[in-house]
Amino acid sequence: MRKMKFIQTICLSLALMAGSPNLTVQAQKSAEYFLHTVTKGQSLYSIASMYNVSVDDIVRINPGSKELIREGQSLKIPQKSDNNSQQGQFHTIQAGETLYQLTVKYNITAEAICKANPGLSASNFRIGQVIVIPPQNSTEIAIQEEITKELAAAETPKKEWKDMHKVQRKETIFSISREYGITEEELIAANPELRTGKLKKGTFLFIPYPKQSESTATSDILSQGKTPSNEELFSKNSVAPKRYQTIRTALILPFSSSRAGASEEQSRMVEFYEGFLMAADSLKRQGISLDIHTFDSKGKVSEVSAILAQSKMKEMDIIFGPVNQEAIPLLADFADKHDIRLVIPFSPKVDQVFKNPHIYQINTPQSYLYSEVYEHFIRKFGRSNVVFVEDGSSDSEKAEFIKGMKNGLKEKGISYKQVRIGTEIDPTKVIAAMDTLQENIFIPTSGRSSALNKILPHLTMVRREHPNFNMHLFGYPEWQTYTQDFLANFYELDTYFYSSFYTNNLFPAAIQFTHAYRRWYSKDMANTFPKYGMLGFDIGYYFLKGLAQQGNKLEENLNRIQVTPIQTGFKFERVNNWGGFINRKVFFVHFTKDFELIKLDFE
Repeated sequence: MRKMKFIQTICLSLALMAGSPNLTVQAQKSAEYFLHTVTKGQSLYSIASMYNVSVDDIVRINPGSKELIREGQSLKIPQKSDNNSQQGQFHTIQAGETLYQLTVKYNITAEAICKANPGLSASNFRIGQVIVIPPQNSTEIAIQEEITKELAAAETPKKEWKDMHKVQRKETIFSISREYGITEEELIAANPELRTGKLKKGTFLFIPYPKQSESTATSDILSQGKTPSNEELFSKNSVAPKRYQTIRTALILPFSSSRAGASEEQSRMVEFYEGFLMAADSLKRQGISLDIHTFDSKGKVSEVSAILAQSKMKEMDIIFGPVNQEAIPLLADFADKHDIRLVIPFSPKVDQVFKNPHIYQINTPQSYLYSEVYEHFIRKFGRSNVVFVEDGSSDSEKAEFIKGMKNGLKEKGISYKQVRIGTEIDPTKVIAAMDTLQENIFIPTSGRSSALNKILPHLTMVRREHPNFNMHLFGYPEWQTYTQDFLANFYELDTYFYSSFYTNNLFPAAIQFTHAYRRWYSKDMANTFPKYGMLGFDIGYYFLKGLAQQGNKLEENLNRIQVTPIQTGFKFERVNNWGGFINRKVFFVHFTKDFELIKLDFE
């Protein structure tokens, strides 16, 4: 009689639950815009590419942003309607928000959010961060509804049993345990009378909760009667570490082409590939197993498409290429679909990096490169007298750099001067712009050799007539190719230039590689900037050694890759929580008055 009354109570509570309002919290209607905090190196173009909007869209709701945006500035970004249906929407994390709260707000699983934002972690889940809220699918909706129900249950005192079972004819302890997904021991512990091993038809048994029956990380934590923390959810949704037995690698490069004037490009690609093979050989001698597949794209998108159609391409761990800009979208989509890392060595314009977490862009976008230069320049010359030197020519390529440098100096309260010189050598103009009692750094507004031909005579005359003046010249990566004509001037003027690629041919590592290359291929590397043989070696060695060391946890441990490149600097950072990586490595090369060549690494 006691048992029957208890069962009636159960039925009554179930009826009350069935009649209760729907507890599922629906996602709030997305706002017309969300907030983005500008980080170092970002431009309006990169921000627009990141969120699938136009620059005009951003400027329209952010007056004044077209002229200048600053690091730390908050920009309103319009929430595109098509994002909600296909790509999800963007959300700016607010003060006090947690990952679990977002799962309830948007009715989506923590797993889905983590998967859509591979750059997000418990450590960087903070106010102002923008993340992607992916679109829901039917499975995720069902899971989230179940989680919400479990949360509601967790807010009430938890029962020690999950269900009641009425014993039927021919049932056994084993069959009942299997039916509810529990062990025989768990069933007996909840019903001590079963220790006799006898079951009686019509009796009721307590069915305990299985120890680990929930299918999701959130459910697992909720079953303990508490709201999951960010650390718990991110930990539960992290991928298990995995080492690669053999690293399957593909290179897609234009070794041949029917295009006019393509022979120089083909020679560079051959040299790049030769350097890559030397890296592979070095790694194999270290016991690292590699399976390398090489393809000739012939500089055609159609050839790239045919290569990707081969079944073995889906099995690759990493792909290097392409060269032609038109093939990048095709290869980027393939890499994203099949979870393959894609290293793009050459192109400076890879919009896909802002949306694809599998992309590594080696050739740094100019806005990001410049921001690193400004930071290092101010660190090195923040107390100097800065003089911009115009030669009367127009160099549109350097206009953005000069504008950004001036703005960076202004923001730090550093004054600068400008001087315009002509063909007639007149050192008085230079001296008038100088502070003869402090350090002076001259920056030409053009990086062309023709500009140096005009500027250098003025500066060198001042140097020779006034050897005690503290003078320096600051310039650009392409100056590495001018050393044959201006090397003596660079030393005399104590010159600095910035670059992501540089090696001193007298460095032991460079000498060793040059000799090895000559032994391998019976030729010397072409005198180019950068040297493509070294580039192929550095890139191949860095990524393949990194995969061997870190396995599938490469992205989380890029700073732990134990590699010393010969020519190429590597400092990869995610562009956002859902995108890929760009290389932000910049160093200064210094031609000293003492005829020394020094590479300044600011890391």
